[in-house]
Amino acid sequence: MSEKLRPDQLRPDQLRPDHLRLASYNVEWFNALFDDRGHLLEDREYSARYKITRGEQLAALGVVFTALDADGVMIIEAPDTNSRRSTVTALERFAAHFGLRTRKAIIGYVSETEQEIAFLYDPDKLSVRHDPKGEPAPSRGAPGAPRFDSQLRLDINGDGLEDLVRFSKPPLELAITTTSARALRLIGVHAKSKAPHEAGDDAAFKRISIDNRRKQLAECLWLRARIDRQLEAGEGLIVMGDFNDGPGLDEYEKLFGHSGIEIVLGQGDQTRLHDPHAEMALTETNALAPSSARFWLQPQKRYFEALLDFIMVSPDLAATKPIWRIWHPFNDPGVLAVPELADALLSASDHFPVTLDLAL
Repeated sequence: MSEKLRPDQLRPDQLRPDHLRLASYNVEWFNALFDDRGHLLEDREYSARYKITRGEQLAALGVVFTALDADGVMIIEAPDTNSRRSTVTALERFAAHFGLRTRKAIIGYVSETEQEIAFLYDPDKLSVRHDPKGEPAPSRGAPGAPRFDSQLRLDINGDGLEDLVRFSKPPLELAITTTSARALRLIGVHAKSKAPHEAGDDAAFKRISIDNRRKQLAECLWLRARIDRQLEAGEGLIVMGDFNDGPGLDEYEKLFGHSGIEIVLGQGDQTRLHDPHAEMALTETNALAPSSARFWLQPQKRYFEALLDFIMVSPDLAATKPIWRIWHPFNDPGVLAVPELADALLSASDHFPVTLDLAL
């Protein structure tokens, strides 16, 4: 990176005082950057990022969070919470270390993995509480939209038999109130990955890919059922996170007729959510679709880009003409104008932040 810049020099733009900026950011293996007491591991040991040390990744994340200057960040793959570790402690120490105004953290239901969904926010701008909806399902599950830490009963194989679906990372439902008394509902999402990591041969690759696609679609159907109920309640709703999916992303989508993103946005006579990046990907017939993530493919020895991260809003919020932005280090002119920020985005994670500037 270049010589260290002041925080105001890192910001490609300034947030208008009458706007609220929310961000969604998947930080690759954030958990590996903290010890069990939530202290930052700013050393020269390698992080989970290829040939990037923990100190380098933390420094890069400090640059990115400073540049975003968001009022609230939905962090996907946040540090773990278990009997020895605390997501909230780690994130609040991270914020204090880098002098971020987003200095309070909150999580919902704990994940079965080492990747939590958390919200880091500015308490001077927002009041935030975990506010899950739906009824807890019994052990045999429930249809429709049970609480996200329960089990959904759904036929996902098309064989007439109901399966039990459970989120490995239950979505984070938040009730938010701004200092101007504007109430919003936020749902943070990290949907099932479709990558067939366990595959040992071509047959296993295909089987696991299809099973993972079914699970991802089932999670999106469950999420959409919750969205329908929230929209019926007339509340301003924002659904944000990493959906591990996008229109036309893999050939297995053809087996099911649609992507998970199309399900969450709404189909048929459902009230549609809005995200211009998703809508662009759905309608483009060439390679002009945006991207929010960049991965190295070892067999091809090249990078692959995909649109996986979204911020979807209800029609009432879309009517206020919010501003969406993907902080892509190669495609965003404002980011390109600050080389230290572009470098930091590449070092910090394999995903890039997405922001929404919403008029209050």
